[in-house]
Amino acid sequence: MSQTPPLKGSCHCGATQFEVAAPPGTVTRCNCTFCAKRGVLWAYYDPEQVKISRRESVATYDRNAPVEHHHCQVCGCGTWTDMPVWENNAPVPGRFRVGLNARLLNDFNLDAVRVVFVDGRNLW
Repeated sequence: MSQTPPLKGSCHCGATQFEVAAPPGTVTRCNCTFCAKRGVLWAYYDPEQVKISRRESVATYDRNAPVEHHHCQVCGCGTWTDMPVWENNAPVPGRFRVGLNARLLNDFNLDAVRVVFVDGRNLW
């Protein structure tokens, strides 16, 4: 049985590169002001499922701690976010996930996955 090669992605200039073992089953569109202005579609993974293989010129925006949004300082692409797992509108202590900007995945058809809408503008 052959193993599927990892799915790779990067920012526009390639200074940030990442890979995951499997494509996302869904992507999330959030309408909070931060996500909407960035235009991202989030693919969520457990931290051990994500390998950031190159991270040159990464900047972090963490105004809404404990959430850390990362972007490339060279080309400006929003790349990934480190965040706690949320249940019942509250973070779960000790559980985290990574949100990858699915628009940066190479050779991946975003139209093939369901988009889940989150009303972040009114939830938080």
